[in-house]
Amino acid sequence: MVVLATKCYVEGDARERALDSFGSLVGNEVGELDVEWAIDVREDDFVDVELTGDDATVAGNLLAESWGEITADHEDGETYVGTLDSWDDDGWVLDVGNGNTVRIERDELGLGTGSPSQIRDRFGVVQHTPLRFVAGETPRLADETRDRLYDWTREEGGGRVNVNSATRGEVRATVNRAGHANDIITVERLGLLEQSIVCPESTDPPGLLASIGSYLRSELKCVLTG
Repeated sequence: MVVLATKCYVEGDARERALDSFGSLVGNEVGELDVEWAIDVREDDFVDVELTGDDATVAGNLLAESWGEITADHEDGETYVGTLDSWDDDGWVLDVGNGNTVRIERDELGLGTGSPSQIRDRFGVVQHTPLRFVAGETPRLADETRDRLYDWTREEGGGRVNVNSATRGEVRATVNRAGHANDIITVERLGLLEQSIVCPESTDPPGLLASIGSYLRSELKCVLTG
């Protein structure tokens, strides 16, 4: 079994759609291997995949590489993945499974000036986004995560709108329903229910957010470039 660093925290029909979508993603990733799988959601909302077959170990490694893995123990200096759980004046708190959290102090975010909430707004980090961190007495955001967030603010184009509580397919359908299919470049998957809508230079992210916001029961945040 592999416990992946992505959550399924919606309920009812939305959960069924999310798990159906995730099943398709697992199939795309490991379907050619000699492996069978069963998907479940733990009490802490992290997704686990039970794998059986000759290629179960290989399949588990592939999924862990793609999604990150929730592990019980953290060794100092090693990199792990948690999901953004909460934030306050002192830093960000990452959920690392089984009721455990890791606090990233403000000075260890490495994302410039401002309060942790202001930093979250500036980089458009919606709740539950998977983030990599380096374990230790004073945990810090991993360079890989810092670089990705900075790249969002520096890339060419109009910026991004980040969304949680919806699958990639649901976000695409919402953009189409709102009449903006031609106003985006793509929708990047950050996690199972966390997506990033990439906008061209001709699209205003705050305007797109206002247009699609009424269709989604989600947290939405803009990332502006320049």
